[in-house]
Amino acid sequence: MDIAYFDCYSGISGDMILGALFDLGLDEKYLINQLKKVDVSGYKLKVKKIEKKHILGTDVLIELHGKQKKRDFKEILELIDKSKLDKEIKEISKKIFSRIAFAEGKIHNINPKKIHFHEVGAVDSIIDIIGTVIGIKKMQLSNIICSPLPLGNGFVECSHGKIPVPAPATLEILKNIPSYSTKITNELVTPTGAAIISTLANQYGSMPLLKIKKIGYGAGKTDLEHPNFLRIILGETQSDFNYDVTTIIETNIDDMNPEIYGYLVEKLYDGGALDVFFTHIQMKKNRPGVKISVICKNVDVEEIANILFKESSTFGIRFYETKRFKLKIKKRKIQTKYGPISVKIGMLGNKIHTISPEYEDCRKIANKFNVSLKDIYEIAKKKIKQ
Repeated sequence: MDIAYFDCYSGISGDMILGALFDLGLDEKYLINQLKKVDVSGYKLKVKKIEKKHILGTDVLIELHGKQKKRDFKEILELIDKSKLDKEIKEISKKIFSRIAFAEGKIHNINPKKIHFHEVGAVDSIIDIIGTVIGIKKMQLSNIICSPLPLGNGFVECSHGKIPVPAPATLEILKNIPSYSTKITNELVTPTGAAIISTLANQYGSMPLLKIKKIGYGAGKTDLEHPNFLRIILGETQSDFNYDVTTIIETNIDDMNPEIYGYLVEKLYDGGALDVFFTHIQMKKNRPGVKISVICKNVDVEEIANILFKESSTFGIRFYETKRFKLKIKKRKIQTKYGPISVKIGMLGNKIHTISPEYEDCRKIANKFNVSLKDIYEIAKKKIKQ
């Protein structure tokens, strides 16, 4: 199993992640060409090798030109939706921005949709976030583990004036994520860095037993007493499975209008749910009921709980951590005589174990050509096996 371990001994930010990815071998021209699919201008990406305390890494500078437009949350989502990026990159990028919007909204008591991002809505932050997601997908870093995050102290200047370190938005985003205080009087974890890693990481803790294959160093902008880098370590374990830790949230309901369940499920998926399912149960006074179960990342527990309380008739929920083994997943887009179909491939070791064509692609083709949906699935599966 391949693992990317984010060793955040000096914190994490958007440019540090990009720097580490370039240091690992992400092609600069590839990223620049992909970023052209987003309607953002007035910047130049500068990538160079840099030495800090006798350790060589990669520094990323987003050089801005001319007057920059500040965008609110809605404008950023529209910018991403209108881009020519892959669907998966769009969805992950929007999740990262949503984390920041909800954090800022809670701090300032504003509806997240009305949040004006200030620094985070600037071009450099947009490039940091979308560029990171592009790079992570290109390098197929699907199993990410992150170290506990070190938090600096002191104060930092922003559009609101002088605020304490860690920034309030950073702390809000880092709920349920292992963090610790340091004596360093600098901002080590930025809101952008916190939002990216809390969206991408599958679990947090010490580096597992790994056969190390590659190491990338992404430079921070501040000179500290120690080498200021984010270190990404690529390695493999002997397991044939991917592994992560999630949370299961449950609640029992016997008094809700059945028409509400469908809407609730949509809201839960929008809030970050990985899976939602119902179990028919028997409740007190022999009433039939429904157990709603939601699987989500640990960082999404509070958001999922808020949705359940707001959109269902529950008076209480229970939740607990669970560990998962998963097949290694590869995604491919294959060409058939009817058109392209996205396919998810589950790998057990080096062998194909499960093939799952994308339902929406198959459904559209079946309707367009009046062909059996079952036949379209079989065509896609046979194409993979060839």
